Amino acid sequence: MGCPDDSAGESPGLLPGRPHPVPPARAPRRASAAGHGGAGHNGDVEEDAEVVELATRLFQMARAGDTDRLCAYVDAGVPAGLANDKGDTLLMLAAYHGHAETVRALLERGADPDRANDRGQTPLAGAVFKKEPDVVRALLAAGADPHRGNPSAYATAQMFGQAEMLAWFTPEAK
Repeated sequence: MGCPDDSAGESPGLLPGRPHPVPPARAPRRASAAGHGGAGHNGDVEEDAEVVELATRLFQMARAGDTDRLCAYVDAGVPAGLANDKGDTLLMLAAYHGHAETVRALLERGADPDRANDRGQTPLAGAVFKKEPDVVRALLAAGADPHRGNPSAYATAQMFGQAEMLAWFTPEAK
């Protein structure tokens, strides 16, 4: 299983609940080195750069487990399901990096525990792959399906011999 996008900088395709690539008209534009970014005027380019900068900070907060700051933004209106151009959500990044508190906080604010990224990976499968039992438990408690995604969390646990986690995926464990 490959990892969710771990690049420090994010690309500009940022829309909540985005099942497909962001249409170019809605994606923030980046200014070129010469200062021309395809926007109608410089104000659009500056505003779009601010959106990209904020989104980059939000994704970094999710990776770092900066729960309080990230949740302050979500509570102020940033969608809990915000995704980058690869479909990695705030929840996916927090789960993959082992931040159970951040995962629980995002789930409480409406993040979808089963939302797969563009490669079909779910937060649960990522947490299994990274051997993060607290995150796995938090996602299961929120109703994450261990059989969703490609590979699924169940298949990932089998592949890596995670017998304890496999036991959590049985109906009797719930």
